[in-house]
Amino acid sequence: MHPLIMTDKIPFVMEQANEAQALLGPNDEVFQAIETELKVALIPRGEELIIQADSQDVLELTKQVVLTLQTLVKKGARLNEGDAISVIQHIQVGKGDELLEHYERVVFTTNKGKPIRAKTVGQSRYVRAIERRDLVFGIGPAGTGKTYLAVVLAARALKEGKVKRIILTRPAVEAGENLGFLPGDLKEKVDPYLRPLYDALFDVYGVEQTNRLLERGTIEVAPLAYMRGRTLEDAFVILDEAQNTTKEQMKMFLTRLGFGSKMVVTGDLTQVDLPKGKTSGLQEALRLLEGVNGIHFEHFSASDVVRHPLVKKIINAYSTDLT
Repeated sequence: MHPLIMTDKIPFVMEQANEAQALLGPNDEVFQAIETELKVALIPRGEELIIQADSQDVLELTKQVVLTLQTLVKKGARLNEGDAISVIQHIQVGKGDELLEHYERVVFTTNKGKPIRAKTVGQSRYVRAIERRDLVFGIGPAGTGKTYLAVVLAARALKEGKVKRIILTRPAVEAGENLGFLPGDLKEKVDPYLRPLYDALFDVYGVEQTNRLLERGTIEVAPLAYMRGRTLEDAFVILDEAQNTTKEQMKMFLTRLGFGSKMVVTGDLTQVDLPKGKTSGLQEALRLLEGVNGIHFEHFSASDVVRHPLVKKIINAYSTDLT
């Protein structure tokens, strides 16, 4: 690293006590990422942040990055190392303002008037990817909004007339979809497994409107086994809990994509419930398809969790234990 010969400082005053820590990130990983990526030193000192760099250009870039991250924190963003790198890359190509504008956007307003926005940089990228691509994978831990945001965007697409129906599916029985051994009719068999999808619909549409759309067939909630042999056109299709698909099921599902449709596949590779010896279809899709033009993979981390703060700590603890 070259000697850090240029020095400047910017205000380091946040309105709320927890915002300064939010800006630093878990274990100070946001500032560490900036220092590593830009070869600078960041020194918080009272109500100022001292920046040391080896050139005026890098100094100015670093100031823009930190100020942008401060703005994101004030908008409610939860930052991590990946967010810092994303902001750096946006500013380097002159798209820092675009990133800020995306945070200000209301993704959808529920029937009760509740505005829904992206709450993390990862969620922001995810929303933007779904808007632009026909096939998007959201991979990461519970509580990161993977399925919920997909349902929200499906509702918006339906409202705007971009699709004619919404199809929500997931493996009905984690270890093989053996529906015949469960009591009751089809709805009674699969409803417990599909409940998280209903919960998202109820939050977006309300119970009454959701039930009306289900009765009309505008929204379909079904186990993955019932996707076989169909071509899904003019539809917004969401596959949830995709880590519990087999390779064959995943291939079957992905090849259902028809004209005028979007697909979103969500899952958590740390929560695979398949029998031993069975490879996760999500893991296989990641291996085969990541990097394929037209397909986007968004990888969420514990820092994207928007549930109770303890959930993030639990995820980090288990991740550390498993490594």
